[in-house]
Order: sequence, then C-alpha cells, then structure tokens
Amino acid sequence: MAERIAEEKVNEIRQAVDIVDIISDYVQLKKQGRNYFGLCPFHGENTPSFSVSPDKQIFHCFGCGAGGNAFSFLMDLEGYSFQEAAVKLAEKGNVELAINASAIPSPKSVPPDIKQMLEAHELLRKFYHHLLVNTKDGQHALEYLLDRGFTMESIGKFQIGYSLKSWDFVYKFLEKRNFPVEVMERAGLIIRRERDGNYFDRFRDRIIFPIFDRSGNTIAFSGRSLGDEEPKYLNSPETPIFNKSKILYNFHLARPQIKKLQQAVLFEGFADVIAADRAGIENGVGTMGTSLTADHVSALRRNVQSITICYDADNAGIEAAYRAANMLSDAGCQVRVALLPDGMDPDDYIKKFGKEKFHHDVIDSGVTLMAFKLLYFRRGKRLHDEGDLLLYIEEVLKEISRLEKAVERDHYLRQLANEFSLSLDALKEQQKQIYYAEKRMDKGQNNNLAKKQLVYVEQTNQLKPAYYTAERRLIAHMLRDSDIAFKVQGLLQGNTFNIDEHQAIITYLLGFYENGHMPDPSAFINFINDDKLKRTVANIEMMLINDEITEQELTDYIKQVFNYQKMLKIKEKKIEQKEAERQKDFAKAALIAMEIIQLRKSL
Repeated sequence: MAERIAEEKVNEIRQAVDIVDIISDYVQLKKQGRNYFGLCPFHGENTPSFSVSPDKQIFHCFGCGAGGNAFSFLMDLEGYSFQEAAVKLAEKGNVELAINASAIPSPKSVPPDIKQMLEAHELLRKFYHHLLVNTKDGQHALEYLLDRGFTMESIGKFQIGYSLKSWDFVYKFLEKRNFPVEVMERAGLIIRRERDGNYFDRFRDRIIFPIFDRSGNTIAFSGRSLGDEEPKYLNSPETPIFNKSKILYNFHLARPQIKKLQQAVLFEGFADVIAADRAGIENGVGTMGTSLTADHVSALRRNVQSITICYDADNAGIEAAYRAANMLSDAGCQVRVALLPDGMDPDDYIKKFGKEKFHHDVIDSGVTLMAFKLLYFRRGKRLHDEGDLLLYIEEVLKEISRLEKAVERDHYLRQLANEFSLSLDALKEQQKQIYYAEKRMDKGQNNNLAKKQLVYVEQTNQLKPAYYTAERRLIAHMLRDSDIAFKVQGLLQGNTFNIDEHQAIITYLLGFYENGHMPDPSAFINFINDDKLKRTVANIEMMLINDEITEQELTDYIKQVFNYQKMLKIKEKKIEQKEAERQKDFAKAALIAMEIIQLRKSL
C-alpha cells in the first residue's frame, strides 16, 4: 500500500505552487485576459486551445477535453501516481513532505520490462562514463576526445563514456545483475547471433554518447568508432523506450535555457549540439539521425516560438534546413536560419574561427526565413541567364505572395527590383496575379475540406438540450457558492439531475462542502476520485457565467431540469395509453389521456 499523504499536507502543497509555473515547464503559455493559453500537450494542434486559469488553479483543453489541477496534470502527462505528483509538487513549492519514498509506487503506466530497460541503460551510462574518465582501459578514448576539442566539463555534462573492446562484457555484466536476456536484446543493448544463438555486445571499443528522454532518463546510446571502423556512428535501434522520430537530443538540459531565452537552436545531430554547447549555446537541441518530424515540431512548438536552424552548409544540410524551416513555420514558429560557409558544419566553424565568432556571426546573425529562401532558390541557377533569372523571380514571387504582412511583401519586392533593375510596379502586378491564381486553386482544393470541417463543427458543437445547459450552469454556480449548492439541493425536492455525470458531481460537491471545505475548484478536483468527472468539472469551471445568480435564473434552471423528467413521463404515459387502447380498455385510456394533459399543463 502506498503511504497516505494527509489532506492538510495536500492542501499545503496545492497552495504553495502555481499551476501556471508547473505547466510552463511543459507548455509555452501566453496571457490572454485573465487566463493563459498554449498548445495542448495531450493532443496535436497548431492553434492554442489549452487554457490555464491562475485564479482557479485549473487547466482545460477546449480541443480534447483534458482538464484538472496541477496534480492531475502531472498524473496525466507523466503517468505519475497521486503520491508521486505530490512529491514533485512539494519539491517545486519547497514543502517538507515526510514520506517514505519507497512507499510510493512506480507509475502504473510503466510495465516491468520497460522499467528494466530504463534501469539497464542508466546502469550502463554510469559504467561507460566511469570507464572513460577513471580507468586505464578508457585512457586512449579520453585522449582521443581531448585532442578533438572536448573538455572534461563537456564530457561530464553530456555523460560521454567508453565501451570496452570486448564481445560479451555488457552481456555478462547485465546477466549477473539479473536483467532478463530477452529484455536486454529488445532494448538493443545486446545482439543474438543467429548461427549459434549466443549473445554479444552491440557497442565495442567506441566512444559512447548517451541519449536521454525529456525527463533525463537514459533511453539509448550512440557509439562513435575511434578509428576508420565502419559505421562511424553506431546507434541503438528503435526500441519500446527509444523512438528517434520523437526524441530531440539534449532537450532535457536545454529546456530551462530555452524557456529563459525564449529561443531554441536546432542542429542536425548531437555532435553539433555538444560543439555548440562548448561555444556557450546552451539552448541547442538536435535530431537523432533523422529528418525533423511532426513530433519534433510539436515538442518544440509547445515550449518555444522562436527557433534558429543551424544545419551543415552542404547540399544535404541546406535541403534539410529548407524542409525543417517550412515545417516549423507552418506550425506557427518564428524561424531564422543561421548561415555557415560552404561545406562547413558547426564543429568545423568553431574550431577554425572560435566560439565567440560562432555565437555572434552565425547564431545571432541568422537570417529570416524569407531571406533564406531567396538564397535557397538561387542554388543551381545562372542568374545572368535570362531563363534562369525569370524562373528565379517567379519562384521568389510565389513565396512573397504567401507572406501575411504587406510591409514584408513590399520590402522583398523592392529588394528584388533593386538587385535586378526591374520595375517595382511590374513585380507588384505579377505578384498579385500569382496571389489570386493560387487563391483560386486553394479555394477549389479547400471546398471539400471546408465541408468536412463544417460537419465536424456541427457534430461537436450541436446545440445541447435546455436541461443539459441548465444543469451545467447550476453546477457552475454551485462550485462557486456553497449556499447556492445547498439551495439547489432543496429545490430539487429529492429528485436528481438528468445526466448521471452531473448528478455524480453534485453528490461529490455536497459531500465536499459538508466536510467543511470552502469553494475551491482545485481542491474539489483532488476530492473527486473519478478522472472523467475531474475533466468535466474543469470544463464547467471554464464556463462564462455571471458572478451572481438571480432567483429567476435559479427557478428557470430548476424548471428545465424538472421539465425534461416530465417529458419522459409523458412518453411513458403515451405508451401506456396505446397499450390500453390495444386491449380495448377505453376507460383506462381516457384516464391516462387526462394525466398527459395535466403533465403538459405543468410544463
């Protein structure tokens, strides 16, 4: 059994933390009116529908329906138990929590084999690092790194290590510590030889770079060969704990700096991230041997809006930067592109020109996305050739047409006119032609999409029955005033709400008030045991209602609740009436008809 945390201590923790601070560690929030809005971390979206109320200390997503308080946010997002969430929040709020850590259960969402994979990776990370920095076996690998500009500080920060030149050391090392062989094979740490069924280590005589998830757990490794051995980099395979399309290298360390600077720098790989970090760029993240994915974009967009891309200045790097820039821009990010001399990568530049020049002349001097596109479209074209020049101008005008701000469009049109001695009026005319041509095309393509969206909106925003809205508005007022709650209870005269979920909420709420609690949405959410009800309470709390409810409003809402019950009764009576008529019991049918008339009058 998990050790129970006293209610008084839970309340102390709740009052010591601000839900905006807690959620800001995961979501980039912007204040709009009294609330904060951002991109929901529970489902993918480009338009913020995730709302956080500092007054009520609750959150709610109008897109997917997620909602709750600081405790339920951590429980839903991180898979924590209530006790684990309380410990995390107590640390954040500097609340002393005398609880035995071993009594806190692991998150229910982590199966035993996943837990073993994480523990094995963590153990090996420490072991590989120890081999590199503290043993003779790793001395040659340490000298190799130091000769290439790595510092001991950098090696420690990124926990770089070394794997022994042995075929089965890790296999035996893990087997002795009772890690199941099958699980370690699935984790990508050892490989089964088909010829004889024996196991051998995946990483041998390599520099080891640990890969961490956003919480700082070791989930994979990348091993660099010390000589000419191929492959130069050997990475962990995709496993239940490592998906390279979702992982950004160094995200767990860079996130505080990203939040502080309100900017992230995106690199192509971990080697560039580490090199840039040595140059003082601590807000850098990198993809793991893959192109930027929608999951990467989503993770970045939730945390920051301004992103600088710094990819290699070779053909592949420029193409990758162009694709990444468009993806980030489409997701609503403000994108700049840091330009390197032809053929150079960040590490090359830093070694040749120094970290200060890299910081100021490359990262801080990044160009706008449109300026980068002007350079991108020049590639492979001979602009002194009339055909290539006209093709270039048409490509650029298409991009200019997509700019939202008139000032930006004017700026780049003038730049184009000045550079090639062209008529500004002619460029503006052609740009307008392209704009309207693309608009007509988009309109045709979007007609079906618009129809689908309209159907979706109609389905999700159907006008709710009067009794449904009445019950929700009553609950909203009951949540804010205990006197109203007990008054509604009296007016119901022993009847219940029509929606079971609504009745369950007011049953909890009346118990909450009877226990001596004052109105407090966040505290009430902790009082509820059902996750679905917690989300519904958060949704109702976000409703816009008057600060006070008049007697007339109260009467009208209660009337709507009763009317629906009477309508159901009328339906039942109609069925009884038809049955009486079928059996030719016309006297009974007439009595039932009178009852129906009376019920209708009472409506």
